[in-house]
Amino acid sequence: MSSDPWGRVDETGTVYVRTADGEQVVGSWQAGSPEEALAYFERKYEGLVVEIGLLERRVKTTDLSAKDATAAIEHLRQQVDEHHAVGDLAALGKRLDALVATVDSRREERRVQKAKQTDEARGAKEALVVEAEELAQSEQWRSAGERLRALVDTWKGLPRLDRKSDDELWHRFSHARSVFSKRRKAHFAALDAQREEARKVKEKLVAEAESLSGSTDWGATAARYRDLMTEWKAAGRAQREAEDELWNRFRGAQDVFFAARSGVFAERDAEQGENLKVKEELAAEAEKLVPVTDLKAARAAFRALNERWEAVGHVPRDARPKVEGRMHAVERALQEAEESEWRRTNPEARARAEGLTGQLQAAVDKLRTQIDTARASGNNARADKLSRELEGRQALLDQALKGLEEFGG
Repeated sequence: MSSDPWGRVDETGTVYVRTADGEQVVGSWQAGSPEEALAYFERKYEGLVVEIGLLERRVKTTDLSAKDATAAIEHLRQQVDEHHAVGDLAALGKRLDALVATVDSRREERRVQKAKQTDEARGAKEALVVEAEELAQSEQWRSAGERLRALVDTWKGLPRLDRKSDDELWHRFSHARSVFSKRRKAHFAALDAQREEARKVKEKLVAEAESLSGSTDWGATAARYRDLMTEWKAAGRAQREAEDELWNRFRGAQDVFFAARSGVFAERDAEQGENLKVKEELAAEAEKLVPVTDLKAARAAFRALNERWEAVGHVPRDARPKVEGRMHAVERALQEAEESEWRRTNPEARARAEGLTGQLQAAVDKLRTQIDTARASGNNARADKLSRELEGRQALLDQALKGLEEFGG
């Protein structure tokens, strides 16, 4: 019979292991000595020690799942409980118990972590849903569309929730995207309709602009082009390609007209500049007639100059008042000279002037006689009074005599 601290072999070859509950049969050994039997079952024990050690390291250092770890523990525990090895089986049981506790602890940690991740994922997905529902009402079509696409990518990167919760949130998220998509399609459909209407309006404006490009009714046509431009701006934009093509035609038609008008106006400005030089020369000749010495000759000369003046075309608008003013000044001088001559040669006016002069002369002579008489009689007060009256009558007589001189005297 052979034995060691943890087991023995009896005379029949039965191998026992010592446990807290007493000896347990390990197996039977008939092939060799009792020492070899104990050594064999001790090696089996060492094998269990190695396997448990490996499992402990896997549990502590890898992401071995709780399910797989539990299955491995149960497999090893079964081998320990079946007593097919010689050694401190109780110690192995304790190590397995400790592993169970470790696995349970890690399972709880993972459960808590998973719950936390789930809560975070739920919060993140709810935030995505809220933002998507806000974006669904946006009219920033480009930026909102890009943001919604980015939200989809973010959603895909988040963990799934329980099926019911995940489906409900996804339904809201998807619905918000659909609402935005429908609104955007409706908007661009309306925009396309507006642009098509704008294209039709602008085609009519282009047709009219092109029909006017050869007009020579400069003022009215230029005004109509301004009206067409106002209508063009009010029509809104057509599709980009159509807009560019129509604008080039519209602008081209205007350019043709205004280039032609500019050419004509340039010729007219040059011609009017020459006309101004001629009229300035005529005005200078007319100004030589003043002061008037020979009314008849001056009248004839001015009439000839005026005929030449009328034959000259238009002058620049800003120069017209000055040069015409010079001719008007000469014409007024001739009119004044003519009026003066008429007064001088008018018989009725001369008779009235002579009659008034005679009356005033008689009144002056009478006052002088009265003054002499008053002084001779010593009535100086009356003489002074009559003298003051004489001064007034004498002034009137002097004016009348001067007027009579204008009639040749």
